[in-house]
Amino acid sequence: MKALLEVKFLEDEEIIKMFFDRSEEAIKAVNSKYGALCNRVSLNILHSSEDAKECVNDTMYKVWETIPPNKPKSLSAYLAKIARNIALDRYRFSHRKKREGFTELFEETEDIYIGADTVAQQAEGKALGEAISRFLRELPEKKRKMFLCRYWLCEDVDIIAEKFGSNKNAVYTALSLIRKDLKEYLKKEGFYVE
Repeated sequence: MKALLEVKFLEDEEIIKMFFDRSEEAIKAVNSKYGALCNRVSLNILHSSEDAKECVNDTMYKVWETIPPNKPKSLSAYLAKIARNIALDRYRFSHRKKREGFTELFEETEDIYIGADTVAQQAEGKALGEAISRFLRELPEKKRKMFLCRYWLCEDVDIIAEKFGSNKNAVYTALSLIRKDLKEYLKKEGFYVE
């Protein structure tokens, strides 16, 4: 137990170096430091502790496979992205014929979604991601965090309202206005055509 507590306080650079050295301790270190984050992201999407736990395990395996060659600037963001993608894939697989749960989330963002089926679309998707990042950096911190909680961490509006000391309607309104502004911003950047 003592070793796990010591591992928890390793800096991200040290953990990444452990991956590059192919030390199996890297998995313990990253799981100790960011396992709860990966679990939360997965649980927000899947609403199943068992499935979320499996996603965390899959995330740790994927990180082992991808570092190296990847050397993420932000280990927490890298892990959250992997966990989110794995959880979304699992969700899609288990709900292929059903359209529930995320319907509201997808409906909220459907008018600013761009697919990534071709190489050109993937390149456009990367440019779109960079444009969205620029937009989010310009938002006040509270609005940026609300947006990320809802559309990146897939948190429920009730949880976001509680987290920010607000009510549900105020959060819905704030998110609606942010989406409207984002849509306008993406139009100006050449990503959205009506």
